[in-house]
Amino acid sequence: MTPESRSWPATLGLLAGAWAAVAAVVVAWGWVLTNHLEGSIGAVDDDLARQITDERTPILTDAAEIGTYLGETRVGGIVVALAAVVFALWKRTWLPIVFVAIVEAGLGGIYRLGIHVDPRDRPPVQSLDTGLDPQHSFPSGHVGTAMAIFLVLLSLVFAYTRASRGWGMLLVVVPLACLAARLYQGAHHLSDVLTSVVYAAAWIGIVARLVFGQRVANPSSTVSA
Repeated sequence: MTPESRSWPATLGLLAGAWAAVAAVVVAWGWVLTNHLEGSIGAVDDDLARQITDERTPILTDAAEIGTYLGETRVGGIVVALAAVVFALWKRTWLPIVFVAIVEAGLGGIYRLGIHVDPRDRPPVQSLDTGLDPQHSFPSGHVGTAMAIFLVLLSLVFAYTRASRGWGMLLVVVPLACLAARLYQGAHHLSDVLTSVVYAAAWIGIVARLVFGQRVANPSSTVSA
């Protein structure tokens, strides 16, 4: 059944089930990570954090500020909202706005579940990002936001233009820069940021598939609705 032939109640039902599944996996992984794997993966995470701290320089610290900025909730929200409005007006369809709204609501929900159900201490190093909750290390909201910028823009471009995938993949610099910045600043463990990469990619991919269908799978075709 394609998105064009499927009713919206059915689509929303599939999205709700998919969100519950992704959220459950994230919460379960967070529980295992903060309990049974704390002595193994947790120890590796801590050692890596200390190694990164030893490599800090003024230039890298300034660069990390830029990387972190790319993952700010306000920045990500503005970027994807503007993209949705531009594509909606250009193609005269409300689907881009619906797509972005569902993506943002889903990512926000998963993040909040993770930080509250699976509290995890920040890395045992000096954090360069002051004011953070010391037990909200898992998962990384900044990296999730940066992934949204990358994949939402990519999905919209592939759904509504004939652009090749090659240039679009250059946008991957956004989440990569943010991920590196959060590790450098001592805000998150490696397993925290990687978790955000995985769940954001999974959720956005599911939403794009259910809302746009083959439009994203086949970027050589254009659509008007």
